[in-house]
Amino acid sequence: MTARHFLSLMDCSQSELVSLIKRGVELKALHRQGAIYEPLKNRVLGMIFEKASTRTRVSFEAGMIQLGGQAIFLSPRDTQLGRGEPIEDSARVLSSMVDAVMIRTFAHAELQTFAAHSKVPVINGLTDDLHPCQLLADMQTYLEHRGSIQGKTVAWIGDGNNMCNTFIQAAVQFDFNLRIACPEGFEPDQQFLDQAGDRVMLTRDPREAAAGAHLINTDVWASMGQEDEAESRLKRFAPFQVTPATLDLADESVLFMHCLPAHRGEEVSTELMDDPRSVVWDQAENRLHAQKALVEFLLVD
Repeated sequence: MTARHFLSLMDCSQSELVSLIKRGVELKALHRQGAIYEPLKNRVLGMIFEKASTRTRVSFEAGMIQLGGQAIFLSPRDTQLGRGEPIEDSARVLSSMVDAVMIRTFAHAELQTFAAHSKVPVINGLTDDLHPCQLLADMQTYLEHRGSIQGKTVAWIGDGNNMCNTFIQAAVQFDFNLRIACPEGFEPDQQFLDQAGDRVMLTRDPREAAAGAHLINTDVWASMGQEDEAESRLKRFAPFQVTPATLDLADESVLFMHCLPAHRGEEVSTELMDDPRSVVWDQAENRLHAQKALVEFLLVD
């Protein structure tokens, strides 16, 4: 039987994604009640990290423990992948020893190659193209605070990076409209825009993107691997900082999200992180519960 992978939001149906985020809400409630729920006893998640992480590592590791399983952290220093072993060979070996593999890496093609040779489910913990686990948490957070996001208007303000690409896929899968405000030359990948069609609008004006929006999102202006561009990006992106005044242009029910870590005073003003309309801390916690729902979906018959 072919393993079921989660490399992008497009690997699940719309109904499966809605069920996943609702399950995340249920698992969060069980956890807060102190209930013991361990469907993954004796199951092991291998976690390959080629990019640094706080939330991804802790949420997957804690989630596996809470579900009764174990997680193994593997950095390039710990494996032969970091010494040139072909991805295909590592995939065959590791997938014979663990029940699922989570990979946080640079090139999306490397993740796809690993998955193609893995006997067990492979989860995208972030690539340069996409970050689907974060979107599960984001959609769960919106559901908890405002109900269904279907038919709503979402604004992405800033870099057209992997998070922006994933929001484009989310617009298709969760049926909302997306406005993207970014400087010229920093647009999301065209392949994702083509997937979404007229669900997505591109603009150079963050005020236009924010007007009447129900959810406003941003991310750092220089992602991992772009540190040498940070200074030049600061100048280009300065007009795209999200502030309380930005949210004042939006719908009165607007929420603000940021996948973290945030550079306060850059892409987000210092005071907005703790604004009553900000749900960034709930959003961060929901990485844990949304991913528990995902692992349960992939591993429990």
